[in-house]
Amino acid sequence: MSLTKEETAAQRAAFQKMSLAGKTEYIFTYFKLPILLGLIALYLVCSAAYRQITKKEVILYTAHINISVGDELEARLTGGFLSTSGADPKRAEIDLSRGLYLSDDPAPEDHEYQYASSLKLMAAINAEQMDVVLMNQEGYDIFSQRGYLLDLSGLLTSDGTLYRRLEPHLAVNTVILEDNSIEYTLNQAEQYRAVTEEVVNGLDLSQFPLFQGAGFSEPVYLGVVGNSPRLPAVVQYIAYLAS
Repeated sequence: MSLTKEETAAQRAAFQKMSLAGKTEYIFTYFKLPILLGLIALYLVCSAAYRQITKKEVILYTAHINISVGDELEARLTGGFLSTSGADPKRAEIDLSRGLYLSDDPAPEDHEYQYASSLKLMAAINAEQMDVVLMNQEGYDIFSQRGYLLDLSGLLTSDGTLYRRLEPHLAVNTVILEDNSIEYTLNQAEQYRAVTEEVVNGLDLSQFPLFQGAGFSEPVYLGVVGNSPRLPAVVQYIAYLAS
């Protein structure tokens, strides 16, 4: 029920006569819900604005598969490239997915780990949030066979000098174009058959200065995901690793 003008004036006069503590108690008693809702709304607005202001642009998405690098090498693979690329480290970053594991024959205790890594990689690739992968031979074979990797001979020939420097380190691997793996798994085919081709889709990093003496017991390969929308940054990253 709304108040009359006289009642409203009387309440205003009574409020003005209250002490500061009385006014505070009155406001809190009768207006605490609107005040609380207003504070929550203000917090949400400020939080969203802060995230937008401090949000960094990812200039490259990378992943390490079946390999582990030390803190120093990781810093050079991320922050080192960021510094040489000319990007502002306050506004840009490299996204790194560490510790991913892929295997065609994982140990029983590693099945869940392998499955989770596969899901994460597939989600990232489908979302175009995976550009460069560093991996061991097994990871490289799996990525190549599944057709995830770009033909590097086509990517790198735009820079003749870079291509000539990298050519001795380019690797060829098998890509499965089609097969009967489903039928074979379901015992609907007696033999596994596949149509394959050989593609230059890897780069052996083992002889590059960054990786020499890093403690790897087997070659480390670089591959570029086929649907990467950041190919200029990828080429720049490869040139950095080879420098």
